[in-house]
Amino acid sequence: MIKSRVIKNSVTESSGADLRFMARAIQLAKRGIYTTHPNPRVGCVITRQDQIVGEGWHMRAGEPHAEVHALNAAGEESDGATAYVTLEPCSHHGRTPPCADALIKAGVSRVVIAMQDPNPQVAGSGIAKIKAAGIDVSVGVLQAEAEALNPGFIARLTRGRPFVRCKLAMSLDGRTAMASGESKWITSTPARQDVQRLRARCDAIMTGIGTVLLDDPQLDVRPEGIEELHVVLAGETQRPPMRVIVDSTLRTPVASRLLALPGKKLIATAVEHSEILDTLRQKHVNVCRFAGGDERVNLPLLMEYLAALEINELMVEAGPVLSGAMLQAGLIDELVIYMAPHLMGDQAMGLMTLPGLDQISQRVMLKTKDIRAVGDDWRITLQPVAA
Repeated sequence: MIKSRVIKNSVTESSGADLRFMARAIQLAKRGIYTTHPNPRVGCVITRQDQIVGEGWHMRAGEPHAEVHALNAAGEESDGATAYVTLEPCSHHGRTPPCADALIKAGVSRVVIAMQDPNPQVAGSGIAKIKAAGIDVSVGVLQAEAEALNPGFIARLTRGRPFVRCKLAMSLDGRTAMASGESKWITSTPARQDVQRLRARCDAIMTGIGTVLLDDPQLDVRPEGIEELHVVLAGETQRPPMRVIVDSTLRTPVASRLLALPGKKLIATAVEHSEILDTLRQKHVNVCRFAGGDERVNLPLLMEYLAALEINELMVEAGPVLSGAMLQAGLIDELVIYMAPHLMGDQAMGLMTLPGLDQISQRVMLKTKDIRAVGDDWRITLQPVAA
C-alpha cells in the first residue's frame, strides 16, 4: 500500500457519507478498466448536502479526466460542493489541463481523495495546490480499494516494471498438456471467456517461443459471449494489447498468426544477429536484444523496457519453462490458475519448470487471494509471498 506523503491530510476514520460516495467513485472508475491505459482508472463524484450532483470517470487517454466530467455534470452546483476522487488530482499539464486547477476554479469547498498519485510529476503536488487554495482535503478514504484498481500503474511508477499476472490452466492433478503437447481444451467455455476479460484489461500479453511453435496462438481479445467486451470493442475504445514473444535464439516463424494481427509486436531475444531480422522488421515487428546468462533473455531487463513503453499490466500466457523462469526471477505479482475437474495422468506436462528445488524448505510459498467457481472449473488467484 502506498503511504500518503501528506500526513496532515490523511484520515484514519471516515464518515459513512465519505465511504459511500468514495465507493461510488470507485465503482465509476471500474468502467474504464478496459480503455484508459496507459492512464490510471479514476472516478469522481460531486456532492452537495449529501446528494450527488455530478459524477464521471476517465474513459480514454488524451480525453478529459474524471474530475472534469463530474464538474461539467454538476455545473453551478460545484460551487461549495465536496468532490470525491479515487486518485489525487493532477497538477501538471499533460495531454489535458490540471484537474487541481479545475476543482479550484469550480469553487469546491472540500476534496476527498482515496490515494495519492505515484506519478513523480504529481506525487502530492496536486494535494498541496488544492490545500493552498484554502480547500479542505482528506486523503486515504478506501485507499486499498483504489489501489486495487490500478496495480499496473502503481507498479510501473514505483517499481519501474509492469504488474505481471501469469495465467495458467491445469487439470486437477496439475497438468497443463498431454505428453504430445495437446492442450485444447483443458478448461470450459466460461473459464476461457473469463480469460478474455483478463486479456482485455492488459496492455501486453507475453508468451514463449515454445508456445508459439507448438500452438501458433493469436493472443487476441475475443468478445464472443461477453457483453461488456462487445460494448467496448464495438466502440473501438480498446486498443489490442501488445504481443511479446520471449525467443532467446530467434526461432519465431515469419508466418506465425500472432505476427499477422494488428497492433504492436515485440520479440525479445538474446542473439545479436539473425537471418530473419530484416523480414521480421518488414512485418513491423520490434526485435530487441536483452542478453542474459546462458544465452537466455534477461527477463528483469525486459520488464524495465516494457515499463518504458508504458505497459502497466502484463499478462503471461506461456508454457512451464517461461512461467517458471518468471516466477523464480521474482517477476510475477499474481498467479491466476484455472483448474478443471479432470485428471490427465502422470505422463502429461506439469504446471511449471522450477529447477533447483530439492528440499521442502525451498518450495515457493503462495498466498491465496481468491477462489471461485467459473463454470465447471475453479479460478484460483494467488500471490507469491516473496512479491
